Amino acid sequence: MARHTARGALVLADGSLFPGTAVGAEGVGVGEVVFNTSMTGYQEIATDPSYARQIVTLTTPHIGNYGVAEQDEQAPAPHCTGLVVRALTERPSSWRASGSFGDWLRSRGLVALAGVDTRRLTRHLRDHGAMPGVVASDGTAEELREIAATAPHMTGLDLATDVTTTTPYVAAAAGDTVAKVVAIDLGIKRRIVAELTSRGLETHVVPAGTSATEILDMEPDGVFVSNGPGDPEPLTGVTATLRRLLGAKPIFGICLGHQVLGLALGARTYKLPFGHHGGNHPVRRVADGAVQITAQNHGFAVDLPPGDVFASEFGPVDVTHVNLNDRTVEGLACRDVAAFSVQYHPEAAPGPNDARELFDQFTALVAGGTS
Repeated sequence: MARHTARGALVLADGSLFPGTAVGAEGVGVGEVVFNTSMTGYQEIATDPSYARQIVTLTTPHIGNYGVAEQDEQAPAPHCTGLVVRALTERPSSWRASGSFGDWLRSRGLVALAGVDTRRLTRHLRDHGAMPGVVASDGTAEELREIAATAPHMTGLDLATDVTTTTPYVAAAAGDTVAKVVAIDLGIKRRIVAELTSRGLETHVVPAGTSATEILDMEPDGVFVSNGPGDPEPLTGVTATLRRLLGAKPIFGICLGHQVLGLALGARTYKLPFGHHGGNHPVRRVADGAVQITAQNHGFAVDLPPGDVFASEFGPVDVTHVNLNDRTVEGLACRDVAAFSVQYHPEAAPGPNDARELFDQFTALVAGGTS
C-alpha cells in the first residue's frame, strides 16, 4: 500500500503553525479547530453532523488501529472539514474492518494530517480557546495564515440548517410500535434514531424548519430535538416551534436540542472557551448525586446557575445535571410540562453507555407512563 508523504500544515487564526504529513484528500479545509479526547470512535466522530465547519484534533496518539466499518458511520458523509492526528495506522487489525482509515479519508474527500504534535496543539487550544483555522495538504505558510485569519468564528453561525434533512422520512419501530414521535433534525446521528426505534418508537424525522403546526398535524405522542452544529441562538424558528409545543407534547432534547429548549424556556446560551468533546466527561445527577461518565460534543452551553430553579413562563425548571469538570449545566427538566433535556449524548457513538436510560425515560413518557 502506497503511503502519502506530502507535507501539509495546520494554521490557526492567531498565526500558529503546526506542520504535518498529508494523509487524507488533497485540498484545504477551513473551520473552527477543536480537540476530542475519545480513545476510540474516529469514524463516528468524522461523520457526526455536530462537527460541521470544524477541524477535529484527536488527542489519542494512534488512530486507525481497527480500520473502518460502514455500520459505524453516523451520517452518509463526513461533516467535519478536516482531521488532525499524531499517528495514522495504515494496516488495521480487526475482524470488522472493511478497509483502512487512511483509504476511507481519501475516498471521502476529507483533508487530514498525521505527524502533528497534537499534545502541543491541544495545550494551545486549552490556553487560548478554540479558534478558526485551516488544514491543507499544500500551500505556503503565508497563504494559509491569510486564509485562517479571515475564517469565520462559530458564534452567530446557523449550521443546523446546512445539515438537516431536506425531506421528512420515517424510521419504523423495531418490533411492536409503542408510540409515534417526531424527531426535529438539527444534525441527528444514526445511532440516535436507532436508540428511538429499538424501543418501539416509530420515528418521523423532519427538517429543522418544520413548524409547530405541521408537527402537531402529524399527531405524534412526543417530540425529540436532536444534536447539531453551530450556535443555538440564531435558530429562532426552532426556538419558536418549541415554545408552541411546550405543554402540548412531551419533549426530549439532547445537545443542541437541549440548548434550543433552554432558549425556548427563556434562558440564554454562551460560547465555551474550547467546548466539551470526548467520551470521558463526568456528570452529576442532582437528584441523587449519582455520577455518569458521558460522551459530549458541543461548544455552547445554557447559561443558568447550576443547582438553581429557573422560573420560566411554562413553570419552574430544574437544573438536573451538572458537569463536574467546570460546573456547566448538563440537564434541564420542567416541573409543570413534560419536557426535559441533557447536554451530553446518551446514545454515545462513540463513548460510554451510562446514560442510555434517558431514552427509556422518554419512551415511558410518550407511551403513557411516568417520567
